[in-house]
Amino acid sequence: MGTFTETTADITVSVEPEALPEESTPGEGVYTFAYTIAIENRSPSTVQLMERHWVIESAGEQIGEVVGPGVVGVQPILEPGQSFQYTSSAVIRDPIGSMKGSYVFRRTTGGFFVVQIPRFRLNYPTLLN
Repeated sequence: MGTFTETTADITVSVEPEALPEESTPGEGVYTFAYTIAIENRSPSTVQLMERHWVIESAGEQIGEVVGPGVVGVQPILEPGQSFQYTSSAVIRDPIGSMKGSYVFRRTTGGFFVVQIPRFRLNYPTLLN
């Protein structure tokens, strides 16, 4: 599926999605994906990831929205040059979908800013006869 990357305010977000056939049931409309996200602070400031906002789409239709503090239970602090990586998952109803979103960061020197998460495709592998 490839890697999807976007940089906003010197924060680079890279996403690598992967289908999880062992956790999917296509006959029941359950297509499960993992996605690994790497966040790199290329700015001269120390920043903290405060909040996430996700929009999940399946077959071109929005099926979910997630807003909450941090990621995977943490609000990581990144010094200049540091990276943070985590893996999470999503379930969609069709073999083709996508996700996009944003993070809210806080600079330790003050002020909040929004970092875009690139839209990435969720394409479930299918066999063609």
